[in-house]
Amino acid sequence: MKNIFVNGYGSIGSRIVSFLKDDPEISVVGIGKYSPDEKVQEAISKGLDVYVPESKMESFSNYKISGSIESALDKSDLVIDAAPGGHGYKNKKNLYEPKNIPAIYQGGESTIGSEAVSDLLFNSRANYDQALGKYHVMQGSCNVTGMGRILEPLRDKFGDQLVRFDVTLVRRWADIEQTEKKLSDTIEMTEKPHHGDDVKLYFGKDAPLYVRAIKVPTRQMHLHIMDIRFKNNAPKPSEIHDVFTNEFGVATLWTAKGTKDVRDYAQNMGFNFIDTNMIHIHANMTTSIGDTVQMMYSDDQTGIVIPENHMLMQAMLFDKSYQDAFAHTESIFHMKEKKKKLQEHFAKNN
Repeated sequence: MKNIFVNGYGSIGSRIVSFLKDDPEISVVGIGKYSPDEKVQEAISKGLDVYVPESKMESFSNYKISGSIESALDKSDLVIDAAPGGHGYKNKKNLYEPKNIPAIYQGGESTIGSEAVSDLLFNSRANYDQALGKYHVMQGSCNVTGMGRILEPLRDKFGDQLVRFDVTLVRRWADIEQTEKKLSDTIEMTEKPHHGDDVKLYFGKDAPLYVRAIKVPTRQMHLHIMDIRFKNNAPKPSEIHDVFTNEFGVATLWTAKGTKDVRDYAQNMGFNFIDTNMIHIHANMTTSIGDTVQMMYSDDQTGIVIPENHMLMQAMLFDKSYQDAFAHTESIFHMKEKKKKLQEHFAKNN
């Protein structure tokens, strides 16, 4: 049994804790909170111990706080940092490194530059073994994780037949539960998006991958439009879909008219946090013309990185093989069952 502390209780932290509580190999020490808001009482009502910075204890006097974050770390074997982007590096320097505690960081951090939290950006499909026994590792963002679930299987199948990938990321404006975030009535262009460089950290720095990004006023997932060029004639759409038949966390859908259709189905089926935790290939949109395949797939935003965090935790804490970690993650998240239900519901009309 290992003790895990989750430092942060927002979109990612709340999801991670929910699944860790179902893991018989893990004991959750508690969660870290930095602001005395309604999320504090929500966590306490769910039976979680809440810890706050030593310097802010008085601000939480209206709540039943279990102690300081510093004291929680003394009881922990690993911390999953779910703080807002940029705070992870500060936490590493001020908290984790002084106490010699392994830590997982989220996609808002960096693996390059003076404020790098790690020299490894994790994607279970690409570099699981590199995380074995490491002390500080960054989990890729939802878009970066999603591209890995598509790119790596394509590279495995087609190898040097591939010439280049051009990807347009259509990003959601905010997560569903971030109701305080107003959706602006605009399509926002992202100059020099980090996603392509991040993917190249595991896909290869010289990979022929080109990424542009826009942000649109929706909370209903991301959508990626990917053009894949081949040396010769491109494979048929059916050959592309066949690549993902047995892929973890990739469902092939035919009749979803939009991302909200998928989210509504997840809600109707009672999926936790109405997440699918996966990529959804919109198979009716896949086309093959000449040397190019165009495909579209939606990315379950925050939900997609939660099983990845679970895989990464097993590599760092338990030194598990990929196969053992995969089997254990599947027992917690039931990804195969979700995939089957999604594919049956959005099956091709005969």
